[in-house]
Amino acid sequence: MTAIAVTIAGSDSGGGAGVQADLKAFSANGVYGASVLTALTAQNTLGVSAIHDVPLEFVRAQIDAVYSDLAVKATKIGMLSRVDTIQAVAEGLKAHAPGPVVLDPVMVAASGDPLLADSAVATLMAELVPLADIITPNLHEAARMLETGLAGDEAGMKAQAEKLLGLGAKAVLIKGGHGEGAESADLLLTRDGTSYWLRDRRIDTGNTHGTGCTLSSTIAAGLAKGLSMAQAVADAKAYIQAAIAAADTLQIGSGHGPVHHFHGYWSK
Repeated sequence: MTAIAVTIAGSDSGGGAGVQADLKAFSANGVYGASVLTALTAQNTLGVSAIHDVPLEFVRAQIDAVYSDLAVKATKIGMLSRVDTIQAVAEGLKAHAPGPVVLDPVMVAASGDPLLADSAVATLMAELVPLADIITPNLHEAARMLETGLAGDEAGMKAQAEKLLGLGAKAVLIKGGHGEGAESADLLLTRDGTSYWLRDRRIDTGNTHGTGCTLSSTIAAGLAKGLSMAQAVADAKAYIQAAIAAADTLQIGSGHGPVHHFHGYWSK
């Protein structure tokens, strides 16, 4: 069987994040990608200038079309900017067989532009977190989900991961890329007791657009291929590290450029 993963997320017209990044990551990791668009963004490496939400009936139509025909093995959820969109996606997941669900609670773009309304955070927590097999917040997203301050150290990250598990998540990967220090440390914590740190050197580059989207979609790709959660996360960490390391070999735009999804395939 061909491994198939679906991304339910917003479009990035600049190509570095969102559905475009997800489909690139799926392909680079040997998985066929399908998509459900929830929003369109007018976006480039400098920022987001406009957002157009996809009508709810069309979101539902895409979900029904994809899942009724394709043998989906994993689902990645990204940008869902409105309460009713979150509810529609939750209903769609319950009605179909999405496979393991990776929820990336996208709230702010790399440029700092907000992508999720404050009113939608509570709905995301109530409707989608319990349906997800893993959630992948960065430090800022974890703090916003818990309505608390930013974790200042690894002990703080673990405490927040435990709280997120208590709120219904099956597994949590808190990403430390926005932290400080020579290492970028991510923490995986699951209900079955798995707890370990994934550490790697922090790479000095401004081209990190789409990092969170790419990491979560690579986890989904691993799960679609039948990997365990721990292995899918470890492989995704290695892939995104290499994609960031190769980002400066691309020259895309004049702002925060994308990571290099096809670093293993394109000639240098």
